[in-house]
Amino acid sequence: MSESKSSGYCMVITTVPDREEAEKLAQGILENRLAACVHVSDIHGFFFWDGEIQNDDEVSLFIKTTKKRYDALESYIQEYHPYDVPEIIQLPITGGSPEYLAWLDATTGEK
Repeated sequence: MSESKSSGYCMVITTVPDREEAEKLAQGILENRLAACVHVSDIHGFFFWDGEIQNDDEVSLFIKTTKKRYDALESYIQEYHPYDVPEIIQLPITGGSPEYLAWLDATTGEK
């Protein structure tokens, strides 16, 4: 896999308070072709908020998409996310099977 081809993909991570919010957000992301795949996983997070250490059950979304769709995906998450300050982290995908990456392109409308 060439570097220029593989550098066009990313995984975005966000967390929401519960499974219902996760499924609603994932469904909207996929319906708008902002990603090809969203994995959802229950977690327990520890974090600073309002100057104190907090901990709570949350649900993580691992969203696989193209870098070309990232800005639209980030905007969508900002608009529909239930938190005031949602976690939105973009991680580069530095390689992958050509078939999987082609599926990301096809599913998100990239050619």
